[in-house]
Amino acid sequence: MRPLLSVVIPAYNEQEVIGESYRRLDKVCQELGKPYELIFVNDGSRDDTLKLLTGIARKDPRVKVVDFSRNFGHQAAVLAGLEQAGGQATVIIDCDLQDPPELIPEMLKLWEEGYEVVYGQRSERKGESKFKTFTAFAFYRILNWMTSVNIPKDTGDFRLIDEKVVRAMLSLKEKNPFLRGMVSWLGFRQTPIVFERAERFAGETKYPLKKMFKLAGDGIFSFSLMPLRIAYVLGCISLLGALVDLVVLIVRACQGLPLFSQVLYLVLFAAFGLVFLCLGILGQYIGRIYDEAKGRPVYLVRECIQYPEEAKEDEHEG
Repeated sequence: MRPLLSVVIPAYNEQEVIGESYRRLDKVCQELGKPYELIFVNDGSRDDTLKLLTGIARKDPRVKVVDFSRNFGHQAAVLAGLEQAGGQATVIIDCDLQDPPELIPEMLKLWEEGYEVVYGQRSERKGESKFKTFTAFAFYRILNWMTSVNIPKDTGDFRLIDEKVVRAMLSLKEKNPFLRGMVSWLGFRQTPIVFERAERFAGETKYPLKKMFKLAGDGIFSFSLMPLRIAYVLGCISLLGALVDLVVLIVRACQGLPLFSQVLYLVLFAAFGLVFLCLGILGQYIGRIYDEAKGRPVYLVRECIQYPEEAKEDEHEG
């Protein structure tokens, strides 16, 4: 029977929380009284995450495990889960339990009312540092200022999306996906569901500062040309400053006045700094063009693990 609901759960080194995550998700989905499937994507974990997921799948035929050949990142893991999803609606949720599975029934109600995207919007972020809270707050506001795509503030990838939206997302084939931006770009009927984000149930965050900056870069460079426009303006200002400085130097030389070499060096260093900044911004876009041109897949799957109901019964009889 085709499931009404698919739940996609990326997992990377989550052995401390995977059992509780499955328990809560399964409880919520069973209470719906409708067919469902849980799709865990093992993103190249180096701990016992895959072993635990395989044990869960062996006992529950509604659980499918997608095992990556290596770590490809959270966004790739979500895409892989969407590729496997067969439900009429799909929920994306991390397995750290910061986003509550208990909101899924409310999301389904809004979906049944006609909304094709129901995204979780955080009113509070518990257990996170002031630095992370501030940078997340600033990022969404800067991103919305820089792009014409209205990406809802204070949201993550926790959301329910209709099967039409899933198909549309998978058709985009981007090599550096920023999924929450892609969903906003697609349109469809969207509505928020507000909640307080809890602390991690166990373990450590899998989004350190380096990955946060990578995700922010994917969001900005995938949905905005503003950095190129800023680079152009900075280049013009730098050139104008160099011309003004040249005129000043010629005038002072004609008058036999000192040329203030220190000031000249300062201006030159500032000009070179702006040039390299502009080259760096340009390089980000060229690098993304290079990624697209290579045509490499966003991820590689080692195997998909799912035990049919018959296998479970045979094991029980044995």
